[in-house]
Amino acid sequence: MSAGMVTASYIAASVLFILSLGGLSSPEQAKRAVWFGIVGMLVAILATVTGGGTAHTGWVLLLLALGAAVGVVIALRVEMTGMPQLVAALHSFVGLAAVFIGINSHLSPPEGLSAAEAVIHEVEIVLGVWIGAVTFTGSIVAFGKLNGRIGGKALLLPHRHTWNIAMVVMSVVLGLLFLNHAGTWALLLLTLVALVIGAHLVLAIGGADMPVVVSMLNSYSGWAAAATGFMLGNDLLIVTGALVGSSGAILSYIMCTAMNRRFLSVILGGFGNTSGPAQVIEGEQVGVDATGVAAALREAQSVVIVPGYGMAVAQAQTSVSELVKRLRAQNKLVRFAIHPVAGRLPGHMNVLLAEAKVPYDLVLEMDEINDELVDTDVVIVIGANDIVNPAAQEDPHSPIAGMPVLRVWEAGQVVVCKRGQGTGYSGIENPLFYKDNTRLLYGDAKASLDHVLREV
Repeated sequence: MSAGMVTASYIAASVLFILSLGGLSSPEQAKRAVWFGIVGMLVAILATVTGGGTAHTGWVLLLLALGAAVGVVIALRVEMTGMPQLVAALHSFVGLAAVFIGINSHLSPPEGLSAAEAVIHEVEIVLGVWIGAVTFTGSIVAFGKLNGRIGGKALLLPHRHTWNIAMVVMSVVLGLLFLNHAGTWALLLLTLVALVIGAHLVLAIGGADMPVVVSMLNSYSGWAAAATGFMLGNDLLIVTGALVGSSGAILSYIMCTAMNRRFLSVILGGFGNTSGPAQVIEGEQVGVDATGVAAALREAQSVVIVPGYGMAVAQAQTSVSELVKRLRAQNKLVRFAIHPVAGRLPGHMNVLLAEAKVPYDLVLEMDEINDELVDTDVVIVIGANDIVNPAAQEDPHSPIAGMPVLRVWEAGQVVVCKRGQGTGYSGIENPLFYKDNTRLLYGDAKASLDHVLREV
């Protein structure tokens, strides 16, 4: 393929990537947007491999086929409940690739660089390796937290901010030493320090902030890819990395705004721990059976369903969809209330409901429906905790104080589907479960809703 065709292909791929990102803002256009991304990536790979600048083409094609086969197997095996973990794992691959490419670019530098170009290239190596290493270990820790292998509670070491500052200073010093031709040891030690920084940063972030962490790591992986593009002199990789990095940063900012949190405070960690004496919760948790829930739904004229990660774990979205169909057939007003950080991945609940073929016009964001909850007869909360926690507004010492939440307690009656009496992933107690108008339907969400369906 000629250089002109490669450039044209890169431009076409860039346009397709932009259209893909733009389409993901709307559920109606999301499927088409995904195809834009697939075609764009295919064009990018073909242009890169056949562009003439690739050595050992046979090995490259073999590894591409192997990677594609592994990707297909993983995609077929991973269920929607495991999607957050999968996304975190994929981010780690991007970071590790940036580290390997950076070290390789130092060991086998491009030929014919002027003195100034050589300095710029070494700066690209330092930035690419550092960002990639932080992304790699940060994503591995995020994977462990999301997968349950690492506790969701924030790990707050004594003087952690001092340690972070010290490691950043050490990174700068090692980077300067490397730029002054100290040798490979400076780059390898810089990599090691960055690996520690990435792990420490994410370990210090509590479970309640994990959706922000996922989008933040997405941004990191984009900037790592952009740095890799500079090292390789690949314009498309620079553009693609910048798109991913900027979109991830914007999404992180939006989610922090939705949680009334500053982005810097999320990165520095500590969210998820109490900041003072906990609020004394009065009352007791009152259970209800499926028959009681069905009776409440028969009498209700308006129903709002609030899905959370528990719905994903129980794979209850199809049962929820069937319940919606039956209630609407009885001329009842049924809608969904989606909090921006519901689940453990941005847009997690929207994807699940779309998979269950829930009409898009029934799915409303928090700001669209919050003021209407006071006029709602029944709210059904399925596996959600922090996003419906009144302590965010009533308890100034709560770890989630100030976070905007769905005010479901203002409704006539609240039914909460829970596996048990635990505090959930973030470990924060929820006074909603003790309110007079709240009833708890214990058990697996899908099994409980299937029982309700038999009664409605």
